[in-house]
Amino acid sequence: MATVILVRHGRTTANATGLLAGRALGVSLDDTGREQAARTGERLSAVPVAGVVSSPLERCLQTARFILDRQPGSPYAPVDPDLTECDYGQWQGRPLSDLAAQELWPLVQSHPSAVVFPGGESMAGMQARAVAAVRRHDAAFEAEFGPGAVWVAVSHGDVIKSILADALGMHLDLFQRINVGPASVSIVHYGAQRPSVYATNTEAGDLSWLANGLQSGDAPVGGGAGRKTP
Repeated sequence: MATVILVRHGRTTANATGLLAGRALGVSLDDTGREQAARTGERLSAVPVAGVVSSPLERCLQTARFILDRQPGSPYAPVDPDLTECDYGQWQGRPLSDLAAQELWPLVQSHPSAVVFPGGESMAGMQARAVAAVRRHDAAFEAEFGPGAVWVAVSHGDVIKSILADALGMHLDLFQRINVGPASVSIVHYGAQRPSVYATNTEAGDLSWLANGLQSGDAPVGGGAGRKTP
């Protein structure tokens, strides 16, 4: 299968002020977020990507543009609503400090698979539609560009955490153990037998070793010799 680079959007005005933005419109990258997204775009410039699929929310589209502007040619750049933020319902737009006092908060932390946000989406539903979307796009990119294809999905923190939890074989109730910072890069290769997670939550480092894609195969006993640079 192909390889997906999962990129969270850069920091936003809501992130900086401690608000849960959710699906609210008009939430943009702040100055720090634009700098973060630019650095991520520069990192990914060493990897010719087959496409950049984005959540439809503005902060993700802005982050995707920083990536696309540093790619040769014009990679495929669709928007997929299945990569959008969790629907937090009545929690949307509220300060995180207030939400931490809600009865539902401890369940979000320890048993998210049972959480349904009031007036919104379940966290299990969020994971199901996001994982299905990534696997669907991954299969499509492989079919068109071959098993060495590398593509980017630009999405949101909880969404990416849920995708990584699935790739790691973790129950959703453990996904709060994963951290995904603004404009961070995580890498998953969906092999024939299982997904392989090559990186999580990276903010720096050379990615040129991804330029020729990753190949499926058995996991090397003992860890193997490591990746090869071009």
